[in-house]
Amino acid sequence: MALHRLDPSPDTTADVYDRSHPPRLVVAPGDTVVVSSLDASGHLERQTVPGETKPTLFAEPRGHALTGPIRVEGAEVGDMLALHLVDVTPGEWGWTVAGGLETHVNTRLGVADGERSWLLWELDTDSGRATESRGFARRLAPFLGVMGLAPAEEGEHSTIPPRASVGGNIDCRELVAGSTLYLPVAVPGALLYLGDGHAAQGDGEVGGTAIECPMRTTARLDVVRDRPLDTIHAETPAGRITFGFDPDLDVAMGDALDAMVRWMTVLFDLDKATALALASTVVDLRVTQVANRTWGVHAVLPEGILL
Repeated sequence: MALHRLDPSPDTTADVYDRSHPPRLVVAPGDTVVVSSLDASGHLERQTVPGETKPTLFAEPRGHALTGPIRVEGAEVGDMLALHLVDVTPGEWGWTVAGGLETHVNTRLGVADGERSWLLWELDTDSGRATESRGFARRLAPFLGVMGLAPAEEGEHSTIPPRASVGGNIDCRELVAGSTLYLPVAVPGALLYLGDGHAAQGDGEVGGTAIECPMRTTARLDVVRDRPLDTIHAETPAGRITFGFDPDLDVAMGDALDAMVRWMTVLFDLDKATALALASTVVDLRVTQVANRTWGVHAVLPEGILL
């Protein structure tokens, strides 16, 4: 099993998905990759004061600055790509911004028309601490906001909305090191894009951004064909997780719950109604994110909850 590195550069960074993008790295199933990514906006220099304008890789960005794509040999349409997250290490700084933009949340809270409000964070991986310029501090809890595959459809596709078909901007804070994310393969070779590092985030990513930061991700890539679900799902330190994404929050909730109940019928050899009854006692429904034009919900079957 080989070890590969992929660092961000103009040649290895994209701000859209496209099945015609040439692979920037080709790996075999079982190989490990160490992928570095810029922050979501592709900053080439860190801010020194909150909201400071600094140069970015893309003069007119259309989406997240993602490293990739990575081709996994042998991955075919209908397979699942297993992304085993070994280590996720943030860079030295990060930022958060809210308000000043027409979104459903900003309009509802009355902050769409004002100035944008910025936070600037120092990230200390040795102490595991993020400290904001005003003195606020919290523990680091790093993960990648975007882990996605190229869609089957031709042409360029925005990185902003998450997709039930191939993942992408999932923004689930439970996808930390030690997790395995399963993504349906839509094109030969899978074509994996990684980025949108988050040093920490609350469920919902309610202001539209997390602690956005550069990230170094170590992951082992496998191709699997024997999963209990053919939709996006994950095994994490917090437990088993299923996802729903839709402009209608009720639909996103229903999709996440349906996938979890189907998984439970396999896990516990139950009919669907009985699995739903059991789920009502042990499964948590959480709003993953409300920030990306498409609501996200995840269902969690916590590890060890059934004795």
